[in-house]
Amino acid sequence: MYILIIGGGKVGYYLAKTLVNEGVNEVLLIERDPQKVATYTERFGAVVMQGNGDEARTLAKAGAGRADVVVAVTGHDEDNLVICQVAKKKFNVPRTIARVNNPKNEELFRRLGIDTTVSSTNVILSLIEQLIPQRHFVHLMMLRHADLAIVEATIPADSPVTGSTLADIPFPPGVVISAILRGPELILPTGASQLLEGDEIVAVTKRAQETALRDLLAAN
Repeated sequence: MYILIIGGGKVGYYLAKTLVNEGVNEVLLIERDPQKVATYTERFGAVVMQGNGDEARTLAKAGAGRADVVVAVTGHDEDNLVICQVAKKKFNVPRTIARVNNPKNEELFRRLGIDTTVSSTNVILSLIEQLIPQRHFVHLMMLRHADLAIVEATIPADSPVTGSTLADIPFPPGVVISAILRGPELILPTGASQLLEGDEIVAVTKRAQETALRDLLAAN
């Protein structure tokens, strides 16, 4: 496997170093700062190349045409977007991963064809949400398919769906209730399953429907 990493900041540096130490077949880190390139080359060998990773000629020189994965982890969202788009459209790279510094850009990146986005802000926010007792709706994770997410929700006493069966609840399109946790009991739901106060549900939903699902389950 050939993994091409663009951006030699702390994220790119430690990612490249870890992959090299774990014996990944081929790794190349592209960094524009020649001083960093010299330092990194001394530390873990000739797997670092100096250049602007958002330029097609640099990616071509790096062998992007045979890369299995391109990871853009610069400190600038616009650069990461351009890098992944060029890798995808010009070099037909099977999988692109982009670091997203501004969480609001995640949806835009996905719409523009980036396979996977990583937002440290959203990851930390999700962990914090899980620790807040009164938080009834938590985004747990995104699935490999960029349009889908797994969410967890607790049904409050005054939710409009409390006491209703799943078949009678007007869920937004693209929402599937995959499990109901009722105390220690795990329920694999059917249309006849009833939602009760305090039930924790796990749902797979299209990202665009998260807000609608949250509003549906919220307290009156």
